[in-house]
Amino acid sequence: MTKHRLAALAPVVAPLVALGLLLSACSSDQETKATPEPSKGTAGTIVETSPLTGEVLRDGRPKNPVFLVKIENTDAGAPQVGLDQADLVVEELVEGGLTRLAALYYSTLPRTVGHVRSMRATDIGIASPVGGQIVASGGASGTYGLVKKAGLKVFSEDEGAPGFSSDSAKVRPYNRLVDLQRLKRAKPSTIPGPYLDWTPARGTEASPSASASPSAQAKPRRVTRASVRFSGSSTTQWKLSRGHWVRTNGHASREFRADTLVVMFADVGDAGYTDPAGNPVPETRMKGSGRAVVLTADGAVETTWRKKVNRSTLSFTTKDGKPLTIDPGKTWIELVPKGAGAVSLR
Repeated sequence: MTKHRLAALAPVVAPLVALGLLLSACSSDQETKATPEPSKGTAGTIVETSPLTGEVLRDGRPKNPVFLVKIENTDAGAPQVGLDQADLVVEELVEGGLTRLAALYYSTLPRTVGHVRSMRATDIGIASPVGGQIVASGGASGTYGLVKKAGLKVFSEDEGAPGFSSDSAKVRPYNRLVDLQRLKRAKPSTIPGPYLDWTPARGTEASPSASASPSAQAKPRRVTRASVRFSGSSTTQWKLSRGHWVRTNGHASREFRADTLVVMFADVGDAGYTDPAGNPVPETRMKGSGRAVVLTADGAVETTWRKKVNRSTLSFTTKDGKPLTIDPGKTWIELVPKGAGAVSLR
């Protein structure tokens, strides 16, 4: 019986019954206004899922924040270390047509990650959905201002953050490493929601059926290779290997193996300053909407991505307007400039 129906009956029932109904209505209100709980299993046991992978966290959520580590993505910074242990990775455009990685760590905090480079304003849109705390060697003063205004915590070597060390085999600025265990006790940030619109993980109340998987939602085009162009000087090559998407021209000592590869086209603006060589610094805006290609082991699906504001969950719809969820697992996002970027599949 709804609250509105209870109000209509109250004048015509006995006082004792009216009191019982009033208590019932109050109880109903309290349940409606209660803070949403994590997903539950059929037995009523709370089962939490990772905002970065959509997978069940058997031991509950980690007590540490999500850390977003800026990693060099050229030969000068090779080999990339600890990249394979990230939960989610975003490749973004930086000055000179080059790219840099934003690797997000939550479930595992490696003792050696790198080589660490400076942050960009683009990182605000990348970190915000999960309240990511940015780990970087430094950043331009304008970038610091924008990042802190967005309410994001920064662990910068330039500002004396702990955990940084030098790789004796490299030279600055390509020799910086970080031990994320040294930052483990950092105060966790509020996580606004899941990073992506995940297909419910198995073991939760809304566990997926066959019809809920991406391959069932939209018929994928069978592909085994992808070429993602950021600029005339930067193209990332991918191949499907044993059910995972893996870079073929990457710089990692152990490559990240993506269950899902997302190529999304976004607007790029001017960050308002130049690098030491005089190159304008771009800022990719990871909000709004645009074309996206979602690749899994089943193939590629053309979609439209949407992300209302920086803190929003990233969601996708197919050409016929139906939502497409992402199966739980590790995801790599190629944040490609709209217009200048391109993707080729075969």
